[in-house]
Amino acid sequence: MKPEYLILCVEDEADVLDSVLRDLEPLSRHFLVEGFSSADSVRDFLTASTAGAIRPALFVCDHLMPGTTGVDFLIEMERFGLAPGAKRMLLTGQAGLLDTVRAVNEGHLEYYLAKPWTREHLLGAARTLLTRFVIEQELDPLPYMDVLDAEALSEHLRMERRLTDR
Repeated sequence: MKPEYLILCVEDEADVLDSVLRDLEPLSRHFLVEGFSSADSVRDFLTASTAGAIRPALFVCDHLMPGTTGVDFLIEMERFGLAPGAKRMLLTGQAGLLDTVRAVNEGHLEYYLAKPWTREHLLGAARTLLTRFVIEQELDPLPYMDVLDAEALSEHLRMERRLTDR
């Protein structure tokens, strides 16, 4: 299956970005997992003419970055509609309560994961968010069963009456 959807990871520290990309690697068969060292590089990527063919499904974003904060970046993505429907995760140890509340209220932050994280926690959170993305975007869930939450996807199929025991 050729990936049609992106996981965009934004982290200015190269070692941390490498760890995030490595931890999310099990999702790479179904999602293109891309790393960026700044919010500006993500903006450039999203506005490039070639980016239209593949849509963002998930942002995994650090908070303290050069030029902007992760919270402000996520709010910008929401405000300007640069990634409609994409899920948003803040991966940081630096965002305070007020920043986090702003991210939730204005940037539709859906998950906050504190550094240091475990691979299982990051991958589990990403799978949960991507499962919701597949359901909300009304994508065919069958190709994603082996990597996302198969139980939730099956339940969605049953509820939509696309899968029955008859």
